[in-house]
Amino acid sequence: MIELKNLDLRSDAAAQRVVKQETVTVEFAAGAGELMSLEGPNRYARGDALITGSTGDRWVVSRDRFDAKYVPADAALAHGDAGAYRNRPAIVLALQMNEPFALARSAAGGDVLHGNAGDWVMQYAPGDYGVVQAARFAKVYRTAD
Repeated sequence: MIELKNLDLRSDAAAQRVVKQETVTVEFAAGAGELMSLEGPNRYARGDALITGSTGDRWVVSRDRFDAKYVPADAALAHGDAGAYRNRPAIVLALQMNEPFALARSAAGGDVLHGNAGDWVMQYAPGDYGVVQAARFAKVYRTAD
């Protein structure tokens, strides 16, 4: 298994620029805890978004990141209430891996995520990472124009 550190996809010629298009179901954490995603543990604090994607995958987004990245899918839903949200289109960098790998969600450390051969490393910003399984990537991401 490859352990990825100090990764910066901005300088990787094999990285792709992609955009996610997805409506998700969101609950907000009543207290601190941990959600086990397919890629590894996701610790969360009170108020963080606990997300279930359109493919059934679950993950956590900190509240400040959630507020900047998601909008209610229905105008009747107040932002911050549980329900359906869609992501704001944003270009991110993605690299498909050819063998199993691991990397921390943040350059500062934190939860360690794992991927299999064929899965994708996502770089949302310098030092901010995720892992997306190949089947999910094919369903919710498209190449950016």
